[in-house]
Amino acid sequence: MKLGINGLGRIGKLTLWHHVARKSFQEIVVNLGRKAGTSLQDIANYIEKDSTYGWLPVYLYGHKAERVIENLNEDEGTMTIDGVPVRILREKRNPAEIGWKEYGVRLVVDSTGRFRDPTASPETSGGALRGHLVSGAEKVILSAPFKIKDKELGMPDDAVTVVYGINDGDFLPDKHRVISAASCTTTCLAYMIKPLLDYFGVNRILSASMVTVHAATASQAVLDRVPKAGATDLRKIRSIFNNIILTTTGAAKALSLVIPEMKQVGFIAESVRIPTNTGSLIVLVVNIQDESLENRVTREVLHNIYEEAANGPYHPYLKFTLEQNVSADIIGYPKAAAIIEGSEIHTRTGLVRVDLTKACGPDGQKLEGLTCAQIEIPVTQAVIYGWYDNEFGSYTNMLGELTLHIAQQML
Repeated sequence: MKLGINGLGRIGKLTLWHHVARKSFQEIVVNLGRKAGTSLQDIANYIEKDSTYGWLPVYLYGHKAERVIENLNEDEGTMTIDGVPVRILREKRNPAEIGWKEYGVRLVVDSTGRFRDPTASPETSGGALRGHLVSGAEKVILSAPFKIKDKELGMPDDAVTVVYGINDGDFLPDKHRVISAASCTTTCLAYMIKPLLDYFGVNRILSASMVTVHAATASQAVLDRVPKAGATDLRKIRSIFNNIILTTTGAAKALSLVIPEMKQVGFIAESVRIPTNTGSLIVLVVNIQDESLENRVTREVLHNIYEEAANGPYHPYLKFTLEQNVSADIIGYPKAAAIIEGSEIHTRTGLVRVDLTKACGPDGQKLEGLTCAQIEIPVTQAVIYGWYDNEFGSYTNMLGELTLHIAQQML
């Protein structure tokens, strides 16, 4: 099978690295959608070198590395990368006009970040995600969460959001044609929250909140700039080099698509951007109802939950460690959707007092015949830290796993 990649930005380029390394596709066709540099050689240089992850040959072969990009054909836009044929398309930006069928591409990863609405018509001005299907692809994987512009529309029946290893069973090859691989933050968060749901059940998790301390992305300004017309968030146009920037994340909404039980949990998700190029951290705070003060949720209980999950159902994508890490330590860490920093798990247990005179039954009526006016419920608040490489080590690797999973279902 041939793989199509639309876009050659951060995720597109690293997706190319990932599948070149795995040799799982007989050819990779990359749609750049525009002219770049002065020649195909300039594009090859861009693919080969990366300011965050280094030299592609070193990634592939370590200290024994030699150049791996060769056989450049300017007229055809082709090259071989470590023996894998790669074709670069430099003409069409609209997915419907790319012509995947002409190149024998049935499966496409769209990593542009521009086409996120699964309800948008292929004829939409400027292009749409479904344009890939018109262009000849049978299935398209979006490397971002879906974003439906018309709030009155629901999710189409042939669209699904999947985090590999968490809910990949939700993908039905005979039904789904448009698949979202969620986001880097949602992927890490899913691996942090799912073991807790497995162990405690949704009814014992009273509420949760998270903050992702997130590395910079290409959407942020290198230097301060004038906001676009109608812009409401004036922080996004400030220099990421010089600031800690408060922003938003759609992780909570996307998580409920991956783990539907989370709709029953009060959940808040926030994001803080910091001036690093990759390597991010989720700080997850969960309030859990205890069985009793004598049988409360402790740090040791949480250690065991994550250690067993990392060695069991979520191996090898969930990691548990008692080492003391910094963000640089997890850059490029392979197959690590989330790395739990076990030494920094903390818990505190307290009594939540409920005034029963103000409590209501299922029908909204006040409770009658109470023998006491107040009850006390033991609740433990847990703080859990999870590292993730928001570019390559975590997200692109998990996207690659999902891509191969879907490809195998198409054989």
